[in-house]
Amino acid sequence: MTFTPHGKHLIAGDWVSGADTFASSRVTGDGHAVSRGTPAEVDRAVQAAEDAFWTYGYSSRDTRAAFLDAIADEIEARGPDITAIGTAETGLPVARLEGERGRTTGQLRLFASHIRDGAYLDVRHDPALPDRQPLPRPDLKMVQRPIGPVAVFGASNFPLAFSTAGGDTAAALAAGCPVVVKGHPAHPGTGEIVAQAIQGAIRRCDLHPGVFALIQGDQVDYAQALVQHPLIRAVGFTGSLGAGRALFDLCAARPEPIPFFGELGSVNPMFILPQAAAARAVAIGEGWAGSLTMGAGQFCTNPGIAVVASGPDGDALVAAAAESLKGTAAQCMLTDGIVEAYRNGKTRMDGRNAVRPVLTTDSQGRNAMPNLYETDAATYLQDHGLGEEVFGPLGLVVRVDGPDQMSALARGFEGQLTATLHMDDGDTDAARQLLPILERKAGRILVNGFPTGVEVADAMVHGGPYPASTNFGATSVGTLSIRRFLRPVCYQNLPGAIGPQYLN
Repeated sequence: MTFTPHGKHLIAGDWVSGADTFASSRVTGDGHAVSRGTPAEVDRAVQAAEDAFWTYGYSSRDTRAAFLDAIADEIEARGPDITAIGTAETGLPVARLEGERGRTTGQLRLFASHIRDGAYLDVRHDPALPDRQPLPRPDLKMVQRPIGPVAVFGASNFPLAFSTAGGDTAAALAAGCPVVVKGHPAHPGTGEIVAQAIQGAIRRCDLHPGVFALIQGDQVDYAQALVQHPLIRAVGFTGSLGAGRALFDLCAARPEPIPFFGELGSVNPMFILPQAAAARAVAIGEGWAGSLTMGAGQFCTNPGIAVVASGPDGDALVAAAAESLKGTAAQCMLTDGIVEAYRNGKTRMDGRNAVRPVLTTDSQGRNAMPNLYETDAATYLQDHGLGEEVFGPLGLVVRVDGPDQMSALARGFEGQLTATLHMDDGDTDAARQLLPILERKAGRILVNGFPTGVEVADAMVHGGPYPASTNFGATSVGTLSIRRFLRPVCYQNLPGAIGPQYLN
């Protein structure tokens, strides 16, 4: 690895060190000292972002698209070094980091193409009707405009695709909004090298240096200062329910409240309908085990709950899942805090009398082993804690007595990122009964698949009713996510000479 992190912040085009530092914690190799951000440094970064907005927010679509493409180029040019520092800090395998890097550059280029097309602007025009009776109509034009500086919180489980130059950053920059990133302390070196790539793109495109900033840290005060800064116009966040809710409340409590677009996780229930269970219980159980343990279960779309009828078909599914899970090797988790939370989640399951352990294991050190439990629908509906996400490879089977109880259980779920139907042709009536319920519960509904992983595409929705996310009308993945950082402006009788170029 030729890249050596220096642990500084990137603010207004300068790399700035702080008086106080924390030590990065790596899976392999020695850590390094990382500067802790302060409210004063947050203010400097946000002030620079506001200054940059007066040019960047009014730049052409081609200018911003070229910038996004340049960021992708600069990331690819640093590919081997990004993989090296990313694997050292997170323990993720090389193939996973390289795939995630491709996803990161791919979504940057997708947004570049998206804004060049211009359809996202949703331009509307109602021509003047001067002779209309009883009153004339003025000329009305509407277009989506960028909102201003955006704060983005890097995610622990995706050091590239949901972090420094990830989906939130790409969407905000595409919209015309400067970005201030709060780097995740689990992978500060990875955040730093990606920030260097963005800085390289800023210089190549001759943009205002305040268009992007990275502030590192592992403490609360500067994160609070970021979301409460009066010049920040929105916040993008991927993380835990507790941290996300605290930041959401801060955004709402500001003198001028701002939107908080938080993706907070989900248990992503799967409903295995009777004919599907009868035809392929073993295959579904084995597939679930693979999806449940992918990446040590550290995906926000991890399918943590499987709903299946009591009886021999359900028994076969549970047995197949358990047998597959037994063959899963220990996997390194991203941080010490995540593996501790995983152990605590297992302890909560072990302490419930109405929950039967199917497969229990002990996780040692930074490594996680899978666990599987089983309960019934009545118990689940009475115990709210069973619906809390356990971030990691832990699954819960909920047994039901028939279609009506399955529908009642579906109504009892909180908001989810995904919900899955496993069905065959003979399950059509049962699926029709469930679908309207699931539409109200989840942002993405799958049929005969597993939800782990999110395709970056125009039609993708990665969001859902609370607590899956804090804004059920938004998505954090796909081109629709740009709408979070735009707002409609109507222009009445505006001369073409002074209006936005998109209106003419």
